[in-house]
Amino acid sequence: MTLRIVLSALVLAGLIASTVPTLSAQSAASAEGVQVITVTAKQYEFAPSPIRVKQGTKVRLNVTAIDHAHGFKISPVPEGGDGGEPGLVFSPAQDCTKIEKGETTTVEFTAQKAGTYHFRCCVVCGFHHHSMKGEVIVEP
Repeated sequence: MTLRIVLSALVLAGLIASTVPTLSAQSAASAEGVQVITVTAKQYEFAPSPIRVKQGTKVRLNVTAIDHAHGFKISPVPEGGDGGEPGLVFSPAQDCTKIEKGETTTVEFTAQKAGTYHFRCCVVCGFHHHSMKGEVIVEP
């Protein structure tokens, strides 16, 4: 009985210890007022997609290439936009970002205007490269 209690306590302590860094990272992001979203890029798809955020939110996309090199490029102007003022304001400025296999890159922006923003793979990654797309939907 005592051995069971000791083993249960050790397992519980391990579970608590393994969540502390995650909670700290989330708290740091919340303290900064940033919505952090993990995105994976793998053979011809991004996940999740669509990505939904609220207007006015600062967003940090952590994009990881799973299977080989990919790229990430998002339009700063919403679908149907006139090409004038961007609805997504990037920090720093963003263009095509190449992501090597197993690596993660960070794309940060403020979602200033409601709308649908398309993103795509901008590094040729195979036969169906052109179908590797996704969306960020900024809700009012």
